[in-house]
Amino acid sequence: MTYIPRLKTKYLEEIVPKLQEKFGYTSIMQVPKLQKICINQGLGAATADKKLVDVAVKEMTMIAGQKAVPTIAKKSVSNFKLREGMPIGARVTLRGDRMWEFLDRFMAVALPRVRDFRGVNDKSFDGRGNYSLGVTEQIIFPEIDLDKVSRISGMDVTFVTSANTDNEAYELLSELGMPFKNKVKIQ
Repeated sequence: MTYIPRLKTKYLEEIVPKLQEKFGYTSIMQVPKLQKICINQGLGAATADKKLVDVAVKEMTMIAGQKAVPTIAKKSVSNFKLREGMPIGARVTLRGDRMWEFLDRFMAVALPRVRDFRGVNDKSFDGRGNYSLGVTEQIIFPEIDLDKVSRISGMDVTFVTSANTDNEAYELLSELGMPFKNKVKIQ
């Protein structure tokens, strides 16, 4: 028997019928689904210290369970001492089972470890059904060893859905278990 992530099973068995009934979809293919999760970390201090990018790539690889890649500057900016082609961050895109596993760990383990956590902001939708949030410290993930962390840095996590509206994406993410601050509908 092959392994199926817990949240994927929940999505297929419970959430799809619920959303289909709520929004009146005639086909299962119309139901919004999570397509990918993009994790991005920008390192402004990487212009001075090249090793920061290597550390960020290593940490993000541990967090995501998939190899992260360094991001490269597209333009030179003299005020920031930035040259075209310099590595200035790290990113990883998760799809399939790795995406479901990361989402499960993110909501069940990492978010509750945030200091003074009262839920994530429900106003960070982009108008096309995608949701982004910022994590201020990478140490909330259990994969990171606190003793080996030299510098605390944040990251952006974007949930890309097939939803057409923010309201559909909000319902999808809240059904999956995303702890939003205010349980109100988005217009």
